Amino acid sequence: MDTIDKKNIALVAHDYKKKDLIEWALFNKGVLAGHSLFATEATGNLVEKELNLPVTKVKSGSMGGNQQIATKISEGEIDILIFFWDPLAQLPSDPEVKALLRIGMAWNIPVACNRATADFLVSSPLLNSSYQKQQPDYKAQGKENLSESFFSDTDENYGLLLTI
Repeated sequence: MDTIDKKNIALVAHDYKKKDLIEWALFNKGVLAGHSLFATEATGNLVEKELNLPVTKVKSGSMGGNQQIATKISEGEIDILIFFWDPLAQLPSDPEVKALLRIGMAWNIPVACNRATADFLVSSPLLNSSYQKQQPDYKAQGKENLSESFFSDTDENYGLLLTI
């Protein structure tokens, strides 16, 4: 269990959702300023420019940035994922989106995929206080190999996700 005070917040947005994320972030600039921000490259550049806040950036989402954020989640370096993705767009990066969301769920971090959920998340009293995060124990559940637990042999994207 980890005690969390200042949160590490990942901000990710698809192209058609970047405007929404920036509007949301501007509205919540005072809250976000008290935390460490991480983002994929284009989103991070926009957040830095519009909010004048420092952002630790990873690669572009479709060029491996989604996987880099997922890795940071699995290593306990990200506490919250704000991911404004476009549910109506069929994108080549859909397998990475699915993998990122699965990792967020698997490691029990708060995940907001739209503005309403993000608003509830950042207005929670838990955001600025210590929180005993329950870390999942997959070994106790007999799921020692997470890739086997997350993906079945019938998952069409299984090979792609493991090779990226």
